[in-house]
Amino acid sequence: MKILIATEKPFAAVAVEGIKDIVTGAGYELALLERYTEKEELLKAVADVDALIIRSDKVDAEVIAAAPNLKIVVRAGAGYDNVDLAAATEHKVVVMNTPGQNANAVAELVIGLIIYTLRNQWNGTAGGELSGRRLGLMAFGAVAQGVARIAGNGFGATISAYSPTGHPQKITDAGFTAVDTPAALFAGNDIVSLHIPSTPETRGSIGYDLISAMPKGAILVNSARQDVIDEDGLLKALTERPDLRYATDLKMKQHEHAVELLGERYIFTAKKMGAQTKEANVNAGLAAARQIVGFLKDGDTTYQVNK
Repeated sequence: MKILIATEKPFAAVAVEGIKDIVTGAGYELALLERYTEKEELLKAVADVDALIIRSDKVDAEVIAAAPNLKIVVRAGAGYDNVDLAAATEHKVVVMNTPGQNANAVAELVIGLIIYTLRNQWNGTAGGELSGRRLGLMAFGAVAQGVARIAGNGFGATISAYSPTGHPQKITDAGFTAVDTPAALFAGNDIVSLHIPSTPETRGSIGYDLISAMPKGAILVNSARQDVIDEDGLLKALTERPDLRYATDLKMKQHEHAVELLGERYIFTAKKMGAQTKEANVNAGLAAARQIVGFLKDGDTTYQVNK
């Protein structure tokens, strides 16, 4: 069987070597498509593959239809909105992610964004400290748990979280406070960090009402997905409330307008940086390879997301 790594933004070389060792050690063939610039290159490459490892690469209905032998796609990372799940299911293709492999890298970036924002982007003026502040987490998955651990245990912040999936016990078992509604989370915290996936239910769900209800001097942090933000609502809230700030790992669609309107209250990374560490790169790639081998050899579907 043939396994393809298709990455417009390649894995680190050490990750590719590790994947190769896992794949060939299991008796499978490994193919590599890196830094491709045209979709046609991907369509041609998937024509005879049984399994596909991707990063942020888009696997839509056309790609899936062009791969008649395809049995499994693994997205090396937590999010999987770049894969057409309906098309995959229709073609009986299993889709998996690699939850937790990038979690520490993203959690550390969130802490970095918070500190950078609190300290006024190191501009020479007196800023603030994370210690003693109230930090609210929108969802409590692997990344949010890492943020809670670092900010609560390491910095002395007061942590609360909201579970959109209805599992508040996980929050309280970890020693933190569970809140009942998103409204309570936003109104009751000095900093709110978003950790929800992009789904039909969450897209555009963080908007004016929630943001404008935040306390004076509050900070909203988004390392999750760009489209969970209602940008018009965000811009309206921050225009009316010059004390609020937005720090993100995902530039807004209205980026230039936001820069002009908000100035230094809009803090952003040069590109999506959450999982951009050598460690996360290797961890996610090796996990993807192991999951494919486990599926092909033993039918293991533990991390399937299109059940």
